Amino acid sequence: MRTGSEPVTARSPLRMRFWLSVWGLLWAAFGTVAFALVGRPGWAAACGVLFLVVLVDLVLVVRRMRQGPHWQPGRDVPPYDPDRDRGGGGR
Repeated sequence: MRTGSEPVTARSPLRMRFWLSVWGLLWAAFGTVAFALVGRPGWAAACGVLFLVVLVDLVLVVRRMRQGPHWQPGRDVPPYDPDRDRGGGGR
């Protein structure tokens, strides 16, 4: 049985996802260069592909963050009150 209103008041962790993407981008770039320098082209290519995937994710996160409070409420926007007793619901 659910006791809280977590799904109603949940917010997207875009800031955390942004910083994890930056961290992944740095490591993927480092891995690409390091593997290329030691003569491991397969691993360098894998890190290069990972770099591109993380870069696309980072661009999408920044785009979503710039869409404003409609998509990503800031700290000044209070959470929404749960919708209580509106019929239907499986308890």
